Amino acid sequence: MIRWFRTSSSAIFGIALMVGTVVASTGIGEAADRMLDTARFDVATRPASGHVAIVEMDAASVAAIRRWPWSRSHYAQVVDALRRAGAASIVFDVDFSTGSDATGDAAFAAALRRADGIVTLPTFGQQAGTGSLRTIDALPIPMLRGTTSLASVSIAPDSDGVVRAMPLATMTAGVPRPTLSAYIAGRSGAADRTFPIDMAIDPATIPRLSFVAVERGGFDAAAVRGRNILIGATAIEMGDRYAVPVWGVLPGVVVQALAAETLLRGVPLAGDGAWPMLLAALFVIAMLTRRSLRAVLGTGFAGMVVIGVAVLIAQHRFGHLYPLAGSLALLGTAMAGAAARHVAARFQSQRTTDEATGLPNRHALPAATQGSLIVARLVNIDGLAAVLDRQSLTDAVVRTAERLRLMSADAIVYRLDRHHLGFVMKDGSDPEAQLQGLRAILLQPVEVGGRRIDVAVAVGLAEEGDTERQVADAMLAADAAQRDGVFWRRAATDLDQLERQASLMGELDDALAAGQIDVFYQPKLSLAKGRPTSVEALVRWRHSTRGFVGPDLFIPLAEQTDRIAPLTLYVVERVLTDIATWRVLGHDLAAAINISAKLLSSAAFNAAIEHLLERSGVPTSLLIFEVTESAAMSNPDQAVAALRRYRELGIAVSMDDYGTGQSTLTYLRQLPLNELKIDRSFVQFAHRNRNDAVLVRSTIDLAHDLGLTVVAEGVEDAECLEFLRAAGCDLIQGYFISRPVSLDGLLTFMDARDAQAA
Repeated sequence: MIRWFRTSSSAIFGIALMVGTVVASTGIGEAADRMLDTARFDVATRPASGHVAIVEMDAASVAAIRRWPWSRSHYAQVVDALRRAGAASIVFDVDFSTGSDATGDAAFAAALRRADGIVTLPTFGQQAGTGSLRTIDALPIPMLRGTTSLASVSIAPDSDGVVRAMPLATMTAGVPRPTLSAYIAGRSGAADRTFPIDMAIDPATIPRLSFVAVERGGFDAAAVRGRNILIGATAIEMGDRYAVPVWGVLPGVVVQALAAETLLRGVPLAGDGAWPMLLAALFVIAMLTRRSLRAVLGTGFAGMVVIGVAVLIAQHRFGHLYPLAGSLALLGTAMAGAAARHVAARFQSQRTTDEATGLPNRHALPAATQGSLIVARLVNIDGLAAVLDRQSLTDAVVRTAERLRLMSADAIVYRLDRHHLGFVMKDGSDPEAQLQGLRAILLQPVEVGGRRIDVAVAVGLAEEGDTERQVADAMLAADAAQRDGVFWRRAATDLDQLERQASLMGELDDALAAGQIDVFYQPKLSLAKGRPTSVEALVRWRHSTRGFVGPDLFIPLAEQTDRIAPLTLYVVERVLTDIATWRVLGHDLAAAINISAKLLSSAAFNAAIEHLLERSGVPTSLLIFEVTESAAMSNPDQAVAALRRYRELGIAVSMDDYGTGQSTLTYLRQLPLNELKIDRSFVQFAHRNRNDAVLVRSTIDLAHDLGLTVVAEGVEDAECLEFLRAAGCDLIQGYFISRPVSLDGLLTFMDARDAQAA
């Protein structure tokens, strides 16, 4: 390491150039540039041009037109209304590849003929079947094609699931077709040639009209006249949502609109990183000639700023997107190398010596110890520091080191840190015999400034591994010796991860039998009542030797090894007992319990649940069973049957993590739900992010229309609470209200709330 710090400027330049080139030419650079996307676009956010408007199939439209799929007579009325209002073009992002009701299809076809060629319908390719590599081209049904244009609605997210680019054209049914965005902007290009979407355009500034308002004539024709109109779904329950840089998750039709707005300014060009790399290399050359560390860092940071500004100007002024990762990696590596060389030159002489005692420090340990490592923990050094001055304390450490050195004539004692001394015992020595001799020596007080001082020591021995591993293992062994009240301990080899996981499930059975699994509760605050009315039960396992075992580790393992049923039944039984406890104390709280997808179809599990309820005597109205959206969707028939039985028993049913799957109105209508929990990913920033706010409000309105109670998860500040109160949310849950607490903690929390209310 030190030798590398002493390398020449040409060597540092060569290494930096190699790193920059590798980053620029591999997936590393691509991933890094993706991480920079938000910053690149966020610094120059601008409004949309206004040439494109969206007629959105929003929550209000879904509520007004309750049957899905909609009759195409609704689309016919919208086309006629937009045509009469003077729309320049009408482009649909709606699937018309299968027939609907005959009357509606005929009405829509007639409206398309009246539109006289200004309507464009979508085509797309879809997977032939699960696991199939073949795609089937989907076109509008023949009766709708006669007087319309066809354009592709294909959206292809990157490997990380984020949409950053859009094709100019794609092949469907053997014909190259422009994408919706290219069609609207009048741009042409080769099939499958992509262009980057300009995420600096604020999607909130794209004009929008509600579908149902247009259908019923309740809109301003000036908002349509001369504009290109995109029609598509924005209601969260209709799915079709994509993650994008800067703006989070957007409906597909909004992504199409952003792509069209991008092309209206011109086709962006994706340049290579050659000229940013060249500019970075010039700054590196200038940086390596600087003599002071401040000048080195100043030149390097100046280079980063200049390159960043130049790239942003090229992007936002001229539509040329250049990658930054390679040039920044080149500059960053050169800065690190040059700075390290300066620092190493200044502190080389001090690097391997403990300043206080003059003993060699941890950095002086050889890379390979070629023997056992002994670490002596100075157990009472903090106590000695309270009664000794600094010099006396240093002398006590030095005297202890001298006694350790008696173990061997050529032993070197190292000051590993404030609390630890270490030395290497050569191969061939008998560690146990030597440590017994060492114990007798260290039991004797040391003399400091005419005073006899007892320095308490616990020793750890590590015999295997590289130096760093030996140090860590020996320190842990010394800590174990102190904890166990013995003079020394040998470092134990950690179990293999797979072995730990395999044994963990056997230990879970023992923990359940012994009652060692605990249940914590997180309160849910009723905004209408101003007090908690329910809690969520969360399982916790504090292992006697492993410490805290996270539920994200043992719950998936329990599901994989078919132990989730006994674990869940254990939790249900504990919750029923705890409900009885807090009812006696005057707290009227319902408790929600998570039910795994694997258990919904288990007759034995459901029978055991009924038995527990009968035996407990607790009113079933105080129980809520939470199922995840994905669990309910994976086997809807079995899920519906199980959930209906729970409802018959008087247990409320809640859909957890709503919004993270592919929810539809059909599922919400079929499932016997009492409650909807909006996932924290939508709630947490809804008071700051307009798109999240729209999603949360529309979900609350939809749930209330369906007669469901709404719970918002992830509330972490007062501003979020006030937003949810204004949006009409029923219950909130999150750290702002309370972290998960034990039963005693919950009772204390409730008593405090009651006292505050009084």
